[in-house]
Order: sequence, then structure tokens, then C-alpha cells
Amino acid sequence: MLPPFLCSPSPGMEWRQHHQARKMDMLRFWRDGLERQLAAINAAISTLETQMDRDSSNQV
Repeated sequence: MLPPFLCSPSPGMEWRQHHQARKMDMLRFWRDGLERQLAAINAAISTLETQMDRDSSNQV
């Protein structure tokens, strides 16, 4: 017969799973924010490149 701590999750295991779930939520939140910032930077770079191309074609 198995000891009781191997048969069912202990309160420590519940806490660990809860902690890991919260950590995953936090990391996903951070990733989402970074993805928004990266999208904004990429849009700014694209706009600037378009403006630079337009300005260089106007000078010729």
C-alpha cells in the first residue's frame, strides 16, 4: 500500500500548481506587452523608411 502523500495531491502541491499558473499568467502578460511595443516600433520604422524613400526620390 502507498503512503497517503503519494495517493492525493498535498496542500503543498496545490500551492505549487497555483504559483506556477500565476507565474505563467504574469509571463504571458509581459510577453503581450512586449509584442505590442515591438509592433509599434516596427510600424514606426516602416513609416520612417517610407518617408526617407519619398524624400530621397523628391530630391532627384
